[in-house]
Amino acid sequence: MKSHQPERFFIAGIAGKLETVLAKPSISPKGIAIVAHPHPLYGGTMDNKVVHTLFNTFLELGFITVKFNFRGVGQSEGVFDHGIGELADVLTVTRVIRERYIDLLHLPLLLSGFSFGGAIQLHAAQTLNPEFLILVAPSVVHLEAPAPPEKNHYVLVIQGDQDDVVTAESILAWAAPQSLPIVMIPGAGHFFHGKLLILKNLILRFFMPKM
Repeated sequence: MKSHQPERFFIAGIAGKLETVLAKPSISPKGIAIVAHPHPLYGGTMDNKVVHTLFNTFLELGFITVKFNFRGVGQSEGVFDHGIGELADVLTVTRVIRERYIDLLHLPLLLSGFSFGGAIQLHAAQTLNPEFLILVAPSVVHLEAPAPPEKNHYVLVIQGDQDDVVTAESILAWAAPQSLPIVMIPGAGHFFHGKLLILKNLILRFFMPKM
């Protein structure tokens, strides 16, 4: 399935403009997906290969898909704000995109993120109540991430058992009180080297009976 050429533009955020990339599927959209990147102070950008995999996978599934650079990253203005401002960035980007496609508000919203971005999306989900929440090695401990809101219809958390940044133990301890299943990829480290195809296929299979 061929998609439209990705569109690059800026969204006016609280701390200044936010560098954004949007792509539309060639079929009728099945929803809107917003993808958040890893920690800005440790090289995280929207060009991260895990983010790139998430972006392309959601596009393949038929979502209008958006990724963006948090404040202070790439061409986005502002400075790192320890998760508080970054949460505002997600909320702003989501609001602007949904207003842009106001005729598609009946379609599901998908929030997704990797590492730092995954934890930020858990905070954003408390306000946005997305139908889908797809998280990859979310930094739940460092950002004191809450549980997914009860209104979430579908939640998928993917973790590598060899992750030394966001440990499998920390994810399991966070998930246990909510009895939230975690999909563990054996042999995968934090950046999923050599495991990106597995990551993609897990997400595709997750959606098979639902879309």
